[in-house]
This record gives sequence, structure tokens and C-alpha cells, in this order.
Amino acid sequence: MGAYILRRLLLMIPTIVGIMAISFAVIQFAPGGPVEQVIAQLTGQGDSANDRISGGGDTIGSVQQDFTEEVSSQYRGAQGLDPEFIAKLEAQFGFDKPPLERFLLMMWNYIRFDFGESYFRSIDVIDLIAEKLPVSISLGVWILLLSYVISIPLGIKKAVSDGSRFDVWTSGVIIVAYAVPGFLVGIMLIVMFAGGSFYDLFPLRGLTSDNFAELSPWGKIVDYFWHLTLPLIALSLSAFATTTLLTKNSFIDEIRKQYVTTARAKGLTERQVLYRHVFRNAMLIIIAGFPGAFISAFFTGSLLIEHIFSLDGLGRLGFDSIIKRDYPVVFATLFIFSLIGLVVGLISDLVYTWVDPRIDFEKRDVG
Repeated sequence: MGAYILRRLLLMIPTIVGIMAISFAVIQFAPGGPVEQVIAQLTGQGDSANDRISGGGDTIGSVQQDFTEEVSSQYRGAQGLDPEFIAKLEAQFGFDKPPLERFLLMMWNYIRFDFGESYFRSIDVIDLIAEKLPVSISLGVWILLLSYVISIPLGIKKAVSDGSRFDVWTSGVIIVAYAVPGFLVGIMLIVMFAGGSFYDLFPLRGLTSDNFAELSPWGKIVDYFWHLTLPLIALSLSAFATTTLLTKNSFIDEIRKQYVTTARAKGLTERQVLYRHVFRNAMLIIIAGFPGAFISAFFTGSLLIEHIFSLDGLGRLGFDSIIKRDYPVVFATLFIFSLIGLVVGLISDLVYTWVDPRIDFEKRDVG
């Protein structure tokens, strides 16, 4: 197993480099980079430069320079701007270097976990991510727990009672829940329970109230979950449906196999057959889906919900960074979550061997 772990760790290196290289190459052809963003602001085509850029020092001060009559530039909208000013902008954002040199420098910094500073905010990228992390952790952890704690027992119950009235009724509810988008559920919850057209029972902004620091320990817990209730309901429906049906189908496949019939013939009770034999094999596919569920719960799955409920988490940070062409934040989040995904995938394989010792990755041929 040690050789397998070492091999997987070594394979992470080219995988990470490949992901970053492809993303970096795509970005080179995307219009409207950070330099264009600044130019658009200065020429009246965007927001105020002072609202979006901080820490620029002499570069931002150069906004006051006179416009020249004839300037040729590769940037759209830059005609009339001082070429020296454009050069300073390129140097500020690192675009005065060739693409390959920029990529190699970025990867060298990332290997040392030096993610630099945001283009448009006077804060280190890692500090910015840490600032948004509590929201994503709160949503991700509780969605994951709700999904697995509720869906697995329900899926087992549906598999055991396959074809019954309970199975048909719950399947209908699950399919409807899966079909309705989470953001639409969020809007409906706001209208009904957050001061929309009916009741005003839940807050709409943040994870805590303004007086959170003044509350008792129990009051803080209640306040925290009071803020999380509606976002969790909106987020959990699709994950709840997927995990439940996946669990049910996995258990049905195992229940129909010959070893289950043999176990029953030996006199084992249905509970012993289900939890001593079927459970271990059926849970393998659930474990296989854990890495994807883990990553999506922490990043990709909550963007619209964060926006609807005014929660400032990693999903919203990534989206805003792409829109604003804040490349240090974009690439840092991509690197971090790619690395987390690869590590969690390795952990998932190790859990495979713990759940079913018959699995031996050492004997597999390297593809």
C-alpha cells in the first residue's frame, strides 16, 4: 500500500501542472484582462478605479497624466492614454513578462504556497480565502452531514421495501425535489419565510446577527442555525435526492446477488444479512462519490445560494474574481481545490480498502 500511496502522490504533480497549464492557456485568449479592466474604468466604461483598485501606489497615481494624441496599443479603448502609463499597468499586473515565464513563476510560488496578493484588493489571496472560508465550511459541512445522515438510512429503507407504497411515494417526492433548482427553492423560501409576502421568521444576510458577540453560548448556537436554516434547506434537496437514489440502487444490486441468498439459507436474519454482508459492498459506490460531493459542497454548489441569501463565501468569491479578472484569486482557488480534490480522492481509495479488505490497489496495473 505504501508504494501505491507514493505513486498516487507523484501523479498529483503532473495532474496539478496540467490543470493549471490548460487554465492558464485559456485565460491568455480571454478578452478583458485586468489591464483592460483598469483602462475601461479610466475611460468611463467601467466603475470607478478607486472603488475597485487599492494598493496601486504610483501606478494609480498616473491616472492624472495627460492624454497623448497618437498612441497605438494592443488594448481596446487605450487610444489616447500615455504609453508609459500602459507599461506601468502591465508591470503592476506582471504582464510585462512572456506568458511562459509568468506561468513558471506562478507555479514556483504556488509550490511554496505563496499565492500573492489580489489585483484589486489590498489583501493577500490566502487571507482573502480564509476570510470567506467560514461561510463555505458552514454550508459544506452541514449539507454533507444532512445528505449522508438522512439519505443513506432512507435509501436502505427504500431498497428493503422496493415496490411498496412507501417506496413509490418517497420516490415521487425525491424526483420532484431533484427537479426543482436549489435557487428557485431559495427564492420561494425567502418569499414565504423571510419577509417576502407571508412570514418574517428568518434573516436574509450573513451567518450571525449583529449582536452575536453579546449572546450567550447557547444563544450563539441558536442564532447560527437560525441564519443557516433557509440556505441549508435550499441546498440540501438535490444532494438529498441524489444520495438517496444512489444508496437504494446500490443496495438493490447487492441484495439480488447469490451470496445474499446463501446467507439467508444459513439462517441469518434479514438485519444480519443487510448490515453484515450487503452494507459493506453496497457502500463502496457511496464512498466513491464522496470526493465529488465534498468539493461541490465546499465550492461549486453554493454560488447561487450564497448570492440569494447574501452569504459571502468561496463560491461568490470565485465568481466575482472571474468577472473582475482577478487572476491571482482565480488561479489560487483553482490550485487549492484541485489539490484538495486529488488528496480527497486518495483518501477515498484508502477508505475503500478499509471498508472492503479484498480490494488491493497494489495488484492493479498502472494505466
